[in-house]
Amino acid sequence: MNLYIYYRAACDREPELLKRVTSMQANLSKRHGIVAELKRRPQAQNNQHTWMEIYNSVPSGFDAILAHEVVASGVQALIDGERHTEVFIDATSTPCA
Repeated sequence: MNLYIYYRAACDREPELLKRVTSMQANLSKRHGIVAELKRRPQAQNNQHTWMEIYNSVPSGFDAILAHEVVASGVQALIDGERHTEVFIDATSTPCA
């Protein structure tokens, strides 16, 4: 299962957001063996960037671990609005029901 989490943040918060999210992802990778990525759209809209955190091959229950880390890292305080999560599975290993 892969998690794709997107949200918006003001452009002037980019340096601090980048620092906090990359640190959080490094900790998660070290403690849980998670492969994480951080992306953002190249263009700003209304002085905001859209960011995307990607977590590959996460175990069941990882969303609770991640929610705790988001609060502990202070990431939530830097974003505008909510974090939106999409979940995808490997289509070749899980047949359609």
